[in-house]
Parts: sequence; structure tokens; C-alpha cells
Amino acid sequence: MNIYDKANELAKSLRESQEVADIKSAMKLIDLDLDSKRMLDEFRAQQNAMQQRMMSGDMPSQEEMGQMEKQFENLSLNLNIRRLFDAERRLSVIIQDVNKIITDSLQDLYGPSIQG
Repeated sequence: MNIYDKANELAKSLRESQEVADIKSAMKLIDLDLDSKRMLDEFRAQQNAMQQRMMSGDMPSQEEMGQMEKQFENLSLNLNIRRLFDAERRLSVIIQDVNKIITDSLQDLYGPSIQG
């Protein structure tokens, strides 16, 4: 059994999943609506900037976090953006579950110290 073949098979299954299809579908609808696309692009740029800051140890203030949460809530009022966010969340859950399955399968290598 080649582990890379299995990984590629898993990647193919993810690409063919309903969640990925839903993300692509939502993105197509968002791309047709210039206001939605602009709002989403601005939010993603701010989100990426905040994540970069956090990775460098610069934690955002409660006010900044609140502003991002409020912006997320406002974007979620847009049906197509909400569909995108929901599909992304479902795909994220799948990826987390797969990661846990893999990690749990290796737990006996390190003993009970790593808990999933």
C-alpha cells in the first residue's frame, strides 16, 4: 500500500465532495455580484492581515476582534456569502476530522500524552 496513492485518492475525494461543489457554486454567484465580491474580498484581506499579525505575535485588540465579528455577521446576511461560509465550514470540519483520524492512528507511537 503506497501512502502517497492513498493521500492522492483522499485529495481527489475532497475535490469531488459536495462541500467543494457548494464552495465553487457560491463563488460563481458571488463573482456575478460586484458588491458581494468586493465586500468578501475586503473581508478576506482584513482576515489575512489579522492572521499574519497573530502569527507574528501581535494579538489584535478586543475591539478589532469585535469589528471582524460584526463584519462577518453583516456579510452573512448576504445569501450567497452565507452559503460560501457554510460550505467552507463544512469542508473545514471534514479536514479536521480526517486530521484527527490520522493523528489518532499514530497515538500509540507516543503514548497517551497526545489526546485528540
